[in-house]
Amino acid sequence: MANQFAINLGFYMLMPYLAAHLSGTLGLAGWLVGFVLGVRNFSQQGMFLVGGTLADRFGYKPLIVAGCVLRTVGFATLGLVDSLPALVAASAATGFAGALFNPAVRAYLAADAGERRVEAFALFNVFYQAGVLLGPLVGMVLTGVDFRITCLTSAGIFALLSAVQIRALPARRGAEGKDSGEGSGAGRGEGDGKGGGRASVVAQWRSVLANRPFLLFSAAMIGSYVLTFQMYLALPLEVRRVGGDGEFGTAAVALLFAVSGLATILFQTRVTAWCAARMEPGRALTWGLAVMGGAFLPLLAATAIPLPDGGIGRWALAAVPSALAALLLALGTMIAYPFEMDTIVRLAGDRLVATHYGLYNTICGIGITLGNLLTGAALDAARKAGVSALPWFALFALGVACAAALGTLHRTGWLAPPATREATPGTTPGATPEATSASASATG
Repeated sequence: MANQFAINLGFYMLMPYLAAHLSGTLGLAGWLVGFVLGVRNFSQQGMFLVGGTLADRFGYKPLIVAGCVLRTVGFATLGLVDSLPALVAASAATGFAGALFNPAVRAYLAADAGERRVEAFALFNVFYQAGVLLGPLVGMVLTGVDFRITCLTSAGIFALLSAVQIRALPARRGAEGKDSGEGSGAGRGEGDGKGGGRASVVAQWRSVLANRPFLLFSAAMIGSYVLTFQMYLALPLEVRRVGGDGEFGTAAVALLFAVSGLATILFQTRVTAWCAARMEPGRALTWGLAVMGGAFLPLLAATAIPLPDGGIGRWALAAVPSALAALLLALGTMIAYPFEMDTIVRLAGDRLVATHYGLYNTICGIGITLGNLLTGAALDAARKAGVSALPWFALFALGVACAAALGTLHRTGWLAPPATREATPGTTPGATPEATSASASATG
């Protein structure tokens, strides 16, 4: 928990101000700023699967520590260099660091929490959001003095975190680490073809890619990430479109993140406890996605109100619908997130958990990229055609479609653990008992 809070504190105190540093202080062209930031995103999203695979093979702690050490170097370098090659290398290092520790952190938490995974991931999200909320505030103060101080402070947080984890974090492996004997040479019968031992990387990836329920679940959940990412794209743009780019616009955007972060910190564990007592994980996921889609109804309704010329009416129209949307997105995430993380572990059959998390993050990262391109196109088309309701209706429809997909997966048994699907083959639609048994065997 402290690990993820510190990771987000260090990350969000720096990253929101990096673009201004690159374009302002260093004078890079806009396309170069986009390139440097894009390298960071690609090196993280594109390498999640590699990071998860390494965590399953070598244990979770070494990958968590390695990621923190690498981000220490990357963030310090961002503040100390001004040449483009060094900036690109530092940006790539910070992204790859995230790919190393993110799957490992989640797999570690899942292994350590045991049967209380849902509760653990609910609390994890509280610490996560606390770092997101506090980081930009600390970064704003430090960047007001010098951006290099921000970079070095962030690097110092990761350096301290690395040292503490080396000394105090117990080693953890998933079930497959124990099965492989951790040096004993005991195989599982699916190894690298050399008479036992740990399975090869290709065999690990083949096993995960053969997990059809996991892939279907990953595809259905892409929409949740596209919807929640609108906190960074569509909602700030709408606030500034209606309220202007001045101080009010900046304050209103800050309000969105404050509403989202504080709601999660105050209510996440209560929402999770309420849902866990009343519904199955599949139903909770379905309701979470439905609430995320419904978050855009206030914005859709606001398009029917004539835009005031100015004053408090215009400010209210800019701030209130977007703040309601941010609150509902936070509520939908609170409902879905703990059950989402738990479902990944259950669909993995408690094997190769970090690899499953890595592939899941990569799939959702690709979905976010495509979703943002389409959302941006919808915003541009709405502006040109004068149909301001278009993007909000499209995002609402996306939430409804993903909720329906998750509801179908839940009702037809696709979200059941592998052992359950193997014991009750009829729960897998269109599958023969032999095919279902083979699928369950392939996923562990």
